[in-house]
Amino acid sequence: MTFEAKTGGSDDLKAVISAISTLVEEATFEATPEGITFRGMDPSHVALIDIEWPNSAFEKYECDEQVNFGVRIDEFSKIIKRAEKKDDIRISIEDSMLVVAVGKNKKYRVRLIESSATDTPLPKIQYEAKLVLASPKFDKALGDVGVVSDYLTIRVSKSGADFSGKGDSGEVEIAIDKDDEGTKEVTAKAECTGTYSLEYLNPVIKAVGNTASEVACEFSNSKPLRIEFKVANIGRIHFYLAPRVES
Repeated sequence: MTFEAKTGGSDDLKAVISAISTLVEEATFEATPEGITFRGMDPSHVALIDIEWPNSAFEKYECDEQVNFGVRIDEFSKIIKRAEKKDDIRISIEDSMLVVAVGKNKKYRVRLIESSATDTPLPKIQYEAKLVLASPKFDKALGDVGVVSDYLTIRVSKSGADFSGKGDSGEVEIAIDKDDEGTKEVTAKAECTGTYSLEYLNPVIKAVGNTASEVACEFSNSKPLRIEFKVANIGRIHFYLAPRVES
């Protein structure tokens, strides 16, 4: 079995590992000749993350057969955070250990854990509304809503969109015009509204951070939200979040 992946810098890997760490404590990655994938759900089954990292995105990639490897994500994250922005990171497997070489002179060996991979299906949803914003604009809007609420309500119609929230201290509404700077797309087959927990949204938005240029949100009434992070060197980072159910 041959497996080695080398990144050209550390930012993308930091974003991926940080995003995964918002949901799970242990992660099982699947490496194939085509690239590396991860799919996992938080213990409460409220949120799911789906990542595809194609072999073409790596500076060097070798894998001659499928191999699954499990790690404790906090341990892996601590190592990746030791890398400088320009450090390349090389990942390989030797003697049931994950070998992580950082830059020119650091090499870590991490004990692998038993693979806990399960077949986690993706939600099958016909999305009726889509909103694409520049990443900083989306992050700022979440912060504005978080001042008064633990939940974000997204409304998208053919005429425009808005974010809103309300709590014990008050409420807020943020209009998003199609022509606003940082608004890339607002489309809807019909008016759609969904309410989602900032407890789950904020950490993953902060994790991917400036690595993503755009954030695309797709949803339908009372259906899970799908967020796609547009990251140049990663094929897919999708985040799914179940809607708030009013009691």
